[in-house]
Amino acid sequence: MIRAVNKNELPICLEVIRQSFQTVADEFGLTKENCPTNGAFMSVEQLIDDYENGKLMFALFHKDEMAGYMQLEQKDGDTVKLKKLAVLPQYRHLGYGKDLLDFAKGKAKELGAGKLTLGMIDENTRLKNWYMANGFVSVETKIIPSLPFTVGYMECPLG
Repeated sequence: MIRAVNKNELPICLEVIRQSFQTVADEFGLTKENCPTNGAFMSVEQLIDDYENGKLMFALFHKDEMAGYMQLEQKDGDTVKLKKLAVLPQYRHLGYGKDLLDFAKGKAKELGAGKLTLGMIDENTRLKNWYMANGFVSVETKIIPSLPFTVGYMECPLG
C-alpha cells in the first residue's frame, strides 16, 4: 500500500530515508562533511520544511511497517521532480522501488506533468541503469564543486 504521509509520520519517514541512503553513502564514501545534503544525513527540520512547503510525500507499507518513501515537487506546469526515493535495505529486490516509481509517474500525470525528472549520483551505474530500464533517459550531468560526485539528471516522459 502506498499513501500520502501525514505530519506526525515524518520522524518515521526520516529513518526510512536515512537508512536507505546510508548504504549509498557508504558505497560512495559520502559523509556529513563532504555531502551534507545527502539523505543519509538529513535532519527532521529539513523534512518538516519540505512538508510545510507543499512537497508531496508518500510512503509504501509492508504490512504495518513503512518500507519505502518518496517525495514529489511540482516544478512547473509540465515537470514534477522525484526526490528521496527510498526503500529500506531489508525490503529491496521485492519490487517496492518500482511500485513507488510507478506511483510517482501516475501522480505526476494527475498533476498535469508531461515529464518526471530526478537528480542522482551519476557514478551509481546500478541505480542509473534501473531508472533507464524504467523509462528514464539521461539528459545532463553537472560537476558541482561542493559535491564529491557528478550529478546526473534524468527524465521520464509521461505520454
